[in-house]
Amino acid sequence: MPIRWGICSTGKIAETFAAALNSVDESICAAVSSRSLEKAEKFAGKYGFEKAFGSLEEMLSDGNIDIVYIASPMACHYEHAKTAILAGVNVLCEKSVTLNCEQLSELLTLAKTKRVFFMEAMWMKCRPSFLKAMEWIKDGRIGSVQMVKADFCNSVAFDENDRLFIPELGGGCLLDLAVYPFTLVEAVFGGKPDNITSKARMGKTGVDFDMAAILEYENGFAAVTAGFDAQCGNNAAIIGDKGHIELGNWFFCTCDAVLFDENNAVVENFHQDNLCNGYEYEIMEANRCLSAGLPESPLVPHAGTVNVMEMMDECRKQWKFQFPEEM
Repeated sequence: MPIRWGICSTGKIAETFAAALNSVDESICAAVSSRSLEKAEKFAGKYGFEKAFGSLEEMLSDGNIDIVYIASPMACHYEHAKTAILAGVNVLCEKSVTLNCEQLSELLTLAKTKRVFFMEAMWMKCRPSFLKAMEWIKDGRIGSVQMVKADFCNSVAFDENDRLFIPELGGGCLLDLAVYPFTLVEAVFGGKPDNITSKARMGKTGVDFDMAAILEYENGFAAVTAGFDAQCGNNAAIIGDKGHIELGNWFFCTCDAVLFDENNAVVENFHQDNLCNGYEYEIMEANRCLSAGLPESPLVPHAGTVNVMEMMDECRKQWKFQFPEEM
Protein backbone atom coordinates (compact mmCIF):
# COMPACT_ATOMS: atom_id res chain seq x y z
CA MET A 1 0.00 0.00 0.00
CA PRO A 2 1.55 3.37 -1.00
CA ILE A 3 2.28 5.78 1.85
CA ARG A 4 0.93 9.29 1.37
CA TRP A 5 3.38 11.90 2.68
CA GLY A 6 2.88 15.47 3.76
CA ILE A 7 5.67 17.94 4.52
CA CYS A 8 5.40 20.78 7.03
CA SER A 9 7.62 23.71 5.99
CA THR A 10 9.46 24.44 2.76
CA GLY A 11 13.02 25.24 3.88
CA LYS A 12 16.30 23.75 2.72
CA ILE A 13 16.02 20.47 4.62
CA ALA A 14 12.45 20.01 3.34
CA GLU A 15 13.79 20.30 -0.21
CA THR A 16 16.41 17.62 0.45
CA PHE A 17 13.76 15.38 1.95
CA ALA A 18 11.34 15.95 -0.94
CA ALA A 19 14.01 14.97 -3.46
CA ALA A 20 14.58 11.72 -1.55
CA LEU A 21 10.84 11.12 -1.23
CA ASN A 22 10.52 11.17 -5.00
CA SER A 23 13.15 8.42 -5.23
CA VAL A 24 11.41 5.97 -2.88
CA ASP A 25 8.90 3.50 -4.27
CA GLU A 26 5.60 3.23 -2.42
CA SER A 27 5.82 6.91 -1.43
CA ILE A 28 3.37 9.50 -2.69
CA CYS A 29 4.10 13.23 -2.49
CA ALA A 30 0.59 14.09 -1.34
CA ALA A 31 0.74 17.54 0.29
CA VAL A 32 2.97 20.34 1.54
CA SER A 33 2.23 23.20 3.92
CA SER A 34 3.95 26.50 4.63
CA ARG A 35 3.09 29.75 6.40
CA SER A 36 2.83 31.15 2.87
CA LEU A 37 0.49 29.48 0.40
CA GLU A 38 2.60 30.93 -2.42
CA LYS A 39 5.72 29.19 -1.07
CA ALA A 40 3.82 25.94 -0.63
CA GLU A 41 2.50 26.08 -4.19
CA LYS A 42 5.97 26.79 -5.58
CA PHE A 43 7.41 23.87 -3.58
CA ALA A 44 4.59 21.57 -4.69
CA GLY A 45 5.20 22.43 -8.32
CA LYS A 46 8.94 21.85 -8.05
CA TYR A 47 8.71 18.46 -6.32
CA GLY A 48 5.44 17.13 -7.68
CA PHE A 49 3.18 17.33 -4.64
CA GLU A 50 -0.54 16.93 -5.28
CA LYS A 51 -1.73 19.72 -2.97
CA ALA A 52 -0.37 22.84 -1.28
CA PHE A 53 -1.68 24.53 1.87
CA GLY A 54 -1.05 27.80 3.69
CA SER A 55 -0.94 26.15 7.13
CA LEU A 56 -0.28 22.81 8.78
CA GLU A 57 -3.80 22.77 10.20
CA GLU A 58 -5.32 23.04 6.71
CA MET A 59 -3.15 20.20 5.43
CA LEU A 60 -4.07 17.96 8.36
CA SER A 61 -7.77 18.70 8.13
CA ASP A 62 -7.72 17.76 4.44
CA GLY A 63 -7.32 14.20 5.67
CA ASN A 64 -5.38 12.95 2.69
CA ILE A 65 -1.97 12.08 4.19
CA ASP A 66 -0.74 9.08 6.17
CA ILE A 67 2.30 10.74 7.71
CA VAL A 68 3.75 14.23 8.00
CA TYR A 69 7.43 15.14 7.98
CA ILE A 70 8.03 18.08 10.34
CA ALA A 71 10.80 20.22 8.80
CA SER A 72 10.09 23.53 10.54
CA PRO A 73 12.62 25.40 12.75
CA MET A 74 13.67 23.62 15.95
CA ALA A 75 11.50 25.66 18.32
CA CYS A 76 8.40 24.81 16.24
CA HIS A 77 8.84 21.03 16.31
CA TYR A 78 6.92 20.49 19.53
CA GLU A 79 3.81 22.46 18.53
CA HIS A 80 3.75 21.14 14.96
CA ALA A 81 4.25 17.52 16.01
CA LYS A 82 1.63 17.87 18.74
CA THR A 83 -0.86 19.35 16.27
CA ALA A 84 -0.31 16.43 13.90
CA ILE A 85 -0.57 13.77 16.60
CA LEU A 86 -3.81 15.27 17.97
CA ALA A 87 -5.15 15.12 14.42
CA GLY A 88 -4.37 11.39 14.37
CA VAL A 89 -1.59 11.71 11.78
CA ASN A 90 1.69 9.76 11.98
CA VAL A 91 4.82 11.87 12.47
CA LEU A 92 8.44 11.88 11.33
CA CYS A 93 9.96 14.90 13.10
CA GLU A 94 13.29 16.44 12.22
CA LYS A 95 16.03 16.41 14.84
CA SER A 96 16.44 17.63 17.46
CA VAL A 97 12.91 16.47 17.94
CA THR A 98 12.07 18.98 20.71
CA LEU A 99 13.81 21.59 22.84
CA ASN A 100 13.82 19.43 25.96
CA CYS A 101 12.78 16.08 27.39
CA GLU A 102 9.60 17.46 28.98
CA GLN A 103 8.25 18.34 25.55
CA LEU A 104 9.38 15.00 24.12
CA SER A 105 7.73 13.01 26.92
CA GLU A 106 4.44 14.77 26.26
CA LEU A 107 4.60 13.98 22.55
CA LEU A 108 5.38 10.32 23.18
CA THR A 109 2.49 10.03 25.63
CA LEU A 110 0.13 11.65 23.13
CA ALA A 111 1.37 9.43 20.32
CA LYS A 112 0.69 6.34 22.43
CA THR A 113 -2.77 7.61 23.39
CA LYS A 114 -3.69 8.46 19.80
CA ARG A 115 -2.03 5.27 18.50
CA VAL A 116 0.06 7.02 15.89
CA PHE A 117 3.57 6.26 14.70
CA PHE A 118 6.21 8.73 15.92
CA MET A 119 9.88 8.85 14.94
CA GLU A 120 12.71 11.35 15.16
CA ALA A 121 14.20 11.92 11.71
CA MET A 122 17.66 10.77 12.77
CA TRP A 123 18.74 9.74 9.30
CA MET A 124 22.18 8.62 10.52
CA LYS A 125 20.68 5.64 12.35
CA CYS A 126 19.00 4.36 9.17
CA ARG A 127 22.07 4.59 6.92
CA PRO A 128 23.82 1.38 5.79
CA SER A 129 27.25 2.48 7.06
CA PHE A 130 25.91 3.16 10.56
CA LEU A 131 24.03 -0.14 10.62
CA LYS A 132 27.17 -1.97 9.49
CA ALA A 133 29.19 -0.38 12.31
CA MET A 134 26.55 -1.43 14.85
CA GLU A 135 26.62 -4.95 13.39
CA TRP A 136 30.40 -5.16 13.81
CA ILE A 137 30.10 -4.05 17.45
CA LYS A 138 27.31 -6.55 18.17
CA ASP A 139 29.33 -9.35 16.59
CA GLY A 140 32.31 -8.54 18.81
CA ARG A 141 34.57 -7.54 15.94
CA ILE A 142 36.30 -4.82 18.03
CA GLY A 143 35.90 -6.56 21.37
CA SER A 144 34.64 -4.55 24.33
CA VAL A 145 34.02 -0.88 23.47
CA GLN A 146 36.20 1.38 25.57
CA MET A 147 35.93 4.81 23.96
CA VAL A 148 34.00 6.81 21.39
CA LYS A 149 35.21 10.07 19.87
CA ALA A 150 32.92 12.14 17.68
CA ASP A 151 33.10 15.72 16.43
CA PHE A 152 30.68 17.91 14.52
CA CYS A 153 32.12 21.39 14.10
CA ASN A 154 31.18 23.64 11.18
CA SER A 155 32.47 27.10 10.39
CA VAL A 156 29.28 29.17 10.33
CA ALA A 157 29.52 32.92 9.78
CA PHE A 158 27.60 34.80 12.45
CA ASP A 159 24.27 36.20 11.30
CA GLU A 160 21.88 37.52 13.93
CA ASN A 161 18.98 36.63 11.64
CA ASP A 162 20.06 32.99 11.21
CA ARG A 163 17.96 30.54 13.28
CA LEU A 164 21.21 28.91 14.49
CA PHE A 165 21.96 32.00 16.57
CA ILE A 166 18.45 32.90 17.75
CA PRO A 167 17.39 31.63 21.21
CA GLU A 168 13.67 31.92 20.39
CA LEU A 169 14.16 29.51 17.48
CA GLY A 170 16.05 26.89 19.46
CA GLY A 171 19.46 28.08 18.29
CA GLY A 172 22.85 26.83 19.38
CA CYS A 173 25.20 24.06 18.35
CA LEU A 174 23.95 21.54 20.92
CA LEU A 175 20.55 20.77 19.40
CA ASP A 176 21.62 21.39 15.82
CA LEU A 177 25.01 19.62 15.70
CA ALA A 178 25.88 17.80 18.93
CA VAL A 179 22.72 15.70 18.71
CA TYR A 180 24.57 13.53 16.15
CA PRO A 181 27.61 12.57 18.26
CA PHE A 182 25.38 12.14 21.32
CA THR A 183 23.15 9.81 19.31
CA LEU A 184 26.17 7.81 18.16
CA VAL A 185 27.46 7.48 21.72
CA GLU A 186 24.04 6.42 23.04
CA ALA A 187 23.71 3.77 20.34
CA VAL A 188 27.20 2.35 20.92
CA PHE A 189 27.04 2.17 24.71
CA GLY A 190 23.33 1.37 24.78
CA GLY A 191 21.98 4.07 27.04
CA LYS A 192 22.73 7.13 29.13
CA PRO A 193 26.12 7.69 30.76
CA ASP A 194 26.72 7.50 34.49
CA ASN A 195 28.14 11.01 34.43
CA ILE A 196 28.40 13.96 32.04
CA THR A 197 30.84 16.85 32.28
CA SER A 198 30.17 19.59 29.75
CA LYS A 199 31.33 23.10 28.94
CA ALA A 200 30.11 25.63 26.40
CA ARG A 201 31.13 28.98 24.96
CA MET A 202 28.07 31.17 24.82
CA GLY A 203 28.03 33.67 21.96
CA LYS A 204 26.78 37.23 21.67
CA THR A 205 23.14 36.17 21.16
CA GLY A 206 23.19 34.01 24.30
CA VAL A 207 23.21 30.57 22.68
CA ASP A 208 25.99 27.98 22.68
CA PHE A 209 28.41 28.67 19.82
CA ASP A 210 30.77 25.83 20.83
CA MET A 211 30.56 22.93 23.30
CA ALA A 212 32.40 19.86 24.54
CA ALA A 213 31.40 16.98 26.75
CA ILE A 214 32.90 13.90 28.39
CA LEU A 215 30.41 11.08 28.92
CA GLU A 216 31.42 8.41 31.44
CA TYR A 217 30.05 4.87 31.30
CA GLU A 218 30.78 1.92 33.55
CA ASN A 219 33.15 0.33 31.03
CA GLY A 220 34.26 3.30 28.95
CA PHE A 221 33.80 6.92 28.01
CA ALA A 222 33.12 9.23 25.10
CA ALA A 223 34.44 12.62 24.03
CA VAL A 224 32.10 14.90 22.05
CA THR A 225 32.66 18.34 20.53
CA ALA A 226 30.45 20.56 18.41
CA GLY A 227 30.46 24.18 17.35
CA PHE A 228 30.15 26.94 14.80
CA ASP A 229 33.65 28.47 15.00
CA ALA A 230 35.83 25.96 13.14
CA GLN A 231 35.49 23.62 10.19
CA CYS A 232 36.68 20.18 11.31
CA GLY A 233 36.80 16.81 9.60
CA ASN A 234 33.79 15.68 11.63
CA ASN A 235 35.04 12.15 12.12
CA ALA A 236 34.02 9.47 14.58
CA ALA A 237 35.97 6.58 16.05
CA ILE A 238 34.61 3.66 18.08
CA ILE A 239 37.50 2.04 19.94
CA GLY A 240 37.48 -1.43 21.48
CA ASP A 241 40.10 -3.67 23.07
CA LYS A 242 40.41 -5.77 19.91
CA GLY A 243 40.16 -3.12 17.21
CA HIS A 244 38.30 0.00 16.20
CA ILE A 245 35.82 1.40 13.69
CA GLU A 246 36.19 4.67 11.84
CA LEU A 247 33.31 6.61 10.31
CA GLY A 248 35.03 9.17 8.07
CA ASN A 249 34.43 12.79 7.19
CA TRP A 250 30.87 13.85 8.06
CA PHE A 251 30.46 10.64 10.06
CA PHE A 252 26.68 10.97 10.36
CA CYS A 253 26.12 10.88 6.60
CA THR A 254 29.12 8.95 5.28
CA CYS A 255 28.69 6.01 2.92
CA ASP A 256 31.74 4.33 4.47
CA ALA A 257 32.64 2.42 7.61
CA VAL A 258 36.11 0.96 8.13
CA LEU A 259 36.96 -1.87 10.54
CA PHE A 260 40.50 -2.11 11.94
CA ASP A 261 42.13 -4.82 14.04
CA GLU A 262 44.22 -4.20 17.18
CA ASN A 263 47.30 -3.59 14.99
CA ASN A 264 45.53 -0.81 13.04
CA ALA A 265 45.30 -2.97 9.93
CA VAL A 266 42.15 -2.68 7.82
CA VAL A 267 40.02 -5.80 8.19
CA GLU A 268 36.95 -4.67 6.24
CA ASN A 269 35.97 -1.56 4.31
CA PHE A 270 32.22 -1.11 3.88
CA HIS A 271 30.82 1.24 1.24
CA GLN A 272 27.33 1.70 -0.14
CA ASP A 273 26.40 4.57 -2.42
CA ASN A 274 23.29 6.57 -1.68
CA LEU A 275 20.25 5.74 -3.73
CA CYS A 276 19.48 9.47 -3.79
CA ASN A 277 20.88 11.81 -1.13
CA GLY A 278 20.81 9.62 1.99
CA TYR A 279 17.45 10.75 3.34
CA GLU A 280 15.77 7.91 1.47
CA TYR A 281 16.79 5.42 4.16
CA GLU A 282 14.74 7.05 6.93
CA ILE A 283 11.82 7.35 4.51
CA MET A 284 12.02 3.66 3.69
CA GLU A 285 12.20 2.84 7.40
CA ALA A 286 9.13 4.95 8.18
CA ASN A 287 7.25 3.36 5.28
CA ARG A 288 8.22 -0.11 6.52
CA CYS A 289 7.02 0.65 10.04
CA LEU A 290 3.72 2.09 8.86
CA SER A 291 3.09 -0.90 6.59
CA ALA A 292 3.81 -3.23 9.52
CA GLY A 293 1.63 -1.26 11.93
CA LEU A 294 4.52 -0.45 14.29
CA PRO A 295 4.18 2.46 16.77
CA GLU A 296 7.92 3.18 16.65
CA SER A 297 10.99 2.28 14.63
CA PRO A 298 13.38 -0.36 15.98
CA LEU A 299 16.20 1.57 14.28
CA VAL A 300 15.26 4.87 15.95
CA PRO A 301 13.46 3.73 19.11
CA HIS A 302 11.74 6.19 21.43
CA ALA A 303 13.99 5.18 24.33
CA GLY A 304 17.12 6.20 22.44
CA THR A 305 15.63 9.56 21.47
CA VAL A 306 14.69 10.17 25.12
CA ASN A 307 18.16 9.21 26.34
CA VAL A 308 19.82 11.68 23.97
CA MET A 309 17.43 14.46 24.90
CA GLU A 310 18.09 13.87 28.60
CA MET A 311 21.84 14.02 27.93
CA MET A 312 21.46 17.35 26.16
CA ASP A 313 19.19 18.67 28.92
CA GLU A 314 21.94 17.85 31.41
CA CYS A 315 24.51 19.76 29.36
CA ARG A 316 22.32 22.87 29.32
CA LYS A 317 21.68 22.48 33.03
CA GLN A 318 25.42 22.57 33.65
CA TRP A 319 25.72 25.66 31.44
CA LYS A 320 22.75 27.30 33.21
CA PHE A 321 21.21 27.88 29.79
CA GLN A 322 17.47 27.88 29.14
CA PHE A 323 15.51 28.72 26.02
CA PRO A 324 13.13 31.68 26.41
CA GLU A 325 10.00 29.52 26.50
CA GLU A 326 11.48 27.47 29.36
CA MET A 327 11.92 30.52 31.62
